[in-house]
Amino acid sequence: MSQRNCSKDGPTSSTNPEVTHDPCNYSGHTEANEYQGGEKTVPTYLFCGLFGDPHLRTFKDHFQTCKVEGAWPLIDNNYLTVQVTNVPVVPGSSATATNKITIIFKSYQHCTDQKVYQAVSDDLPAAFVDGTTGGGDGSTKSLQIVDKVSGKYVEMHARYIGTTVYIRQLGHYLTLAIRMPQELAMAYEESQDLQLCVNGCPSSERIDDSGHLPLPVRGQVLPQAGAARPRSAYTLETATTKCHEKMLVKDIYFYSCVFDLLTTGDANFTAAAHSALQDVEALHPRRERWHIFPSSRDGGVGKALIYATVLQLLDRLVSLLKLFI
Repeated sequence: MSQRNCSKDGPTSSTNPEVTHDPCNYSGHTEANEYQGGEKTVPTYLFCGLFGDPHLRTFKDHFQTCKVEGAWPLIDNNYLTVQVTNVPVVPGSSATATNKITIIFKSYQHCTDQKVYQAVSDDLPAAFVDGTTGGGDGSTKSLQIVDKVSGKYVEMHARYIGTTVYIRQLGHYLTLAIRMPQELAMAYEESQDLQLCVNGCPSSERIDDSGHLPLPVRGQVLPQAGAARPRSAYTLETATTKCHEKMLVKDIYFYSCVFDLLTTGDANFTAAAHSALQDVEALHPRRERWHIFPSSRDGGVGKALIYATVLQLLDRLVSLLKLFI
């Protein structure tokens, strides 16, 4: 008190001030536990993302490329349900992309009633299906939607469960990124076991082979039904150059970008891969895990690129031979 030039007379504040437990603020739960139990508890957060054709990053930081056509649950725990619907991107390929996302924020005490959000291609609303933009009472909403870029990018902040969700539309397809406390993400019953963010894709739905991406032989893409002409084709070289414009680090997001361009010929997938990496940097709690690099143990995405190059050269050689036969 003498160091701070304080008076020795009169009341002083308690060394253990009473902490108000706010059930609608997840960080408030941990602060209350710290004072009640005498031991500081720091919550562990998990990240999950889905983008492109589609590429999945699980809560365990496993990176997979899957087909999962139709409706699949990304998350299904006692607090939150996230379901995505994937459709084929181009004829002749098993790759799919997300054109619908449904999120159910389950009712929680007096913090919020159940709220349902639904986005489909070309319709990314900044409100729940009941027309509201938040849940809970008071000026500080325990659940809120923030419209970042109208029709292209929304964020959802569920303060009562410490969860943040980003949804974007890039081209005709949707991407999703989510951060959630581990203790809540793992709070589910056995009947809720099918969750792509928790356990990854079933082996029968995997396109990659432990990280090895089967790149198409050539960048030529079949035209969509009713299209006047096919989309512009990418070669391995032009796809690599295009992706390198957005992503300087040749991590798994870069190689996913190359895979998507060669598979679809749609340059919007370059932006999807770049935005997915930006969402990781914004939401993933551990900086050292932002980038995932293919390794020889994982099958080596780089080997897939070399393999695709050889196949492209052989394909061109066959085409030339046909001209002389």
